[in-house]
Amino acid sequence: MHIQLHPRNQQQANLLLVTLLTCLVIGFTLASYLVLVSSQNLSVMRSLAWNSAIPVLEAGVEEALTQLRHREVSELHSNGWTPVNGRYAKELRIDDSHCHVAIEVSGPTPVIYSTAYVPVPLSPGVSAGMIQGQVGPSLEDSRFASGYLKRSVRVQTIRNAVFARGMVARDTINLNGNNVSTDSYHSMNADRSTNGKYDPAKKGDKGDIATNSGVINSLNVGNANIMGKVSTGKGGAVAIGPNGIVGDAAWHKNNSKGMQPGAFTDDMNAVFDPVEAPFESGYSIPGSATIGGVNYTYVLGDGEYQLSRFGGTVLIRGDAVLHVTDSIGFSGNDSLQIAPGGSLKVYMSGASASFAGNATWNENGSPLRLQYFGLPGNTSIAISGNGAFSGAIYAPSADLTLNGGGKDNYDFAGASISKTVKMNGKVQFHYDEALGDYGLASGYLPVSWDEI
Repeated sequence: MHIQLHPRNQQQANLLLVTLLTCLVIGFTLASYLVLVSSQNLSVMRSLAWNSAIPVLEAGVEEALTQLRHREVSELHSNGWTPVNGRYAKELRIDDSHCHVAIEVSGPTPVIYSTAYVPVPLSPGVSAGMIQGQVGPSLEDSRFASGYLKRSVRVQTIRNAVFARGMVARDTINLNGNNVSTDSYHSMNADRSTNGKYDPAKKGDKGDIATNSGVINSLNVGNANIMGKVSTGKGGAVAIGPNGIVGDAAWHKNNSKGMQPGAFTDDMNAVFDPVEAPFESGYSIPGSATIGGVNYTYVLGDGEYQLSRFGGTVLIRGDAVLHVTDSIGFSGNDSLQIAPGGSLKVYMSGASASFAGNATWNENGSPLRLQYFGLPGNTSIAISGNGAFSGAIYAPSADLTLNGGGKDNYDFAGASISKTVKMNGKVQFHYDEALGDYGLASGYLPVSWDEI
């Protein structure tokens, strides 16, 4: 029996084979595309999760910087911070993410470590993340071993010195006088001072001046000699006279006039915290005394004192804090002397403080030992005549006026922060760089960010 295949059946078989192969190719292509899309979606989700760890890290760093601003390095164990392995640590919960932040204080400045734990995408929640540790957080936490993505940074800090510049004002600065000048020295460096005092032979060029104001000509240099840099708020500008000089030591040495390129910036953006009274009770009233044959109006030792009016001849023999409620008036040959080992912090609630005639405050002492704080009610500080002032002034609500000068080269040594500044006459302003290195600080600032 002979069987003969029909040609049409053979064609149908070939067509079926081609169709199966085509479907196989299309199916493989679709499967590959789905795998690619799935992988891409997972990659995007992981990238989003990786990037979302940054705000969590930053929250930890901000928390640490806030703690350092309001607490001394030796007093960080508060506000939920716990000593752990030589560090102060804290855990933050941010939605379904966690942040472990620690402050290490063994070095010259604090180092902040912040670790963020962010849920891995397309992964079930981890209930262990809801459990608080019993001994405080650390940088490595087994509770987040699975189901979480980890990202860590190390942040180095520097002191946020309150007196990082010589002369700072919230509003205008007007250097009106003849032969007005600013420069710098360092009372804690023998190469930059003589017996801790300003020496013109060792002067430096850090006599910087800055205003927070962004108003045009909010800083009027006039014909002053500024051995340093000048700054204004955003959009501000500096007015300078035909004989005015602003620049570094080399610029002045070459007798160059005007503004040295790069000596002006408009990036000043400072925060001026108001001053509060140092105490409400428990203070003493200082009295007079005769010491070494000298009759002193007031003698202050260790402790807290309060006066309504402050003036005359004063001797500081210890670490004293004085609150003046009404007025400060030094004139004639009045003086304030600080004995070796002593220091004075003056808090002024009254409207005006005046230093006139030949009156001196801490003339032969380091500015680190005299600090003047003006409360919001202190609106005027006037230093005039041939006196001398050596100290740091922080009075953000006061108009600071410097008149006279010229008796010697020691008119004002230290630093000032005030509402406005006006200089008349022949006033020399010497910024003590030691105030930036060792003086009052307001927390710390980050200077480097390294992922670890």
